[in-house]
Amino acid sequence: MPGFLTKHERVAIGHVDDLHIRSLLDRQQFSDARGEAAAIGICDAAWPLFGLLWPSGRQLAAQMAVRPVRVDERIIEIGCGLGLASLVSHRRGADITASDCHPSTAGFLAENLRLNGLLPLPYQHSHWAVDVGPLRRFDLIIGSDVLYERDDDGVLAGFIERNATTCAEVMLVDPDRGNRSAFSRRMRGLGFELTESRLDDPLAEGGPYKGRLLVYRRSAASPTAR
Repeated sequence: MPGFLTKHERVAIGHVDDLHIRSLLDRQQFSDARGEAAAIGICDAAWPLFGLLWPSGRQLAAQMAVRPVRVDERIIEIGCGLGLASLVSHRRGADITASDCHPSTAGFLAENLRLNGLLPLPYQHSHWAVDVGPLRRFDLIIGSDVLYERDDDGVLAGFIERNATTCAEVMLVDPDRGNRSAFSRRMRGLGFELTESRLDDPLAEGGPYKGRLLVYRRSAASPTAR
């Protein structure tokens, strides 16, 4: 495509067939001729991050590869980027929507669906601070490495609250970033209880991985549940 270079990779995720993924060639790629990314605050240095394969994204995809598929469960992946977890879940038959704020995400997602012979996948262009269209509430909200910056205004927790069902579950993979504790306090205020486990993987593709699986659950009995 004009403006940036891409590459094709074969990505191995345990327990499921390999994925064929088109990604950006490297972190030096950039194309925002119409200023769409700049208009929503995506700077030049951050522009290519959506289009790269990240270790936490692989870990989230691995979690979704073994999670039982429930016919009545609505799932959304937030900050999906290349959407490995969404692709794995979609191929397994889950009702999942991919979402991101980057203007180029939808095009990459469509191409990666084609490369893997998959039917179209629901996609929601969304910014955590701004609701786009009517809200659809989800039973499971997943994401990888989404706690990468301080969120003093609680934008992410607020987005989750507006999009979560009463008894929702939130599953995040976090590579030991320092914003985890503040986010968990906000989630506790919304009635979500945290279960945390290590995801250290010395044999991870691309090098050893160190991180955590954060699972927040809210029950109908919670005083803050809708």
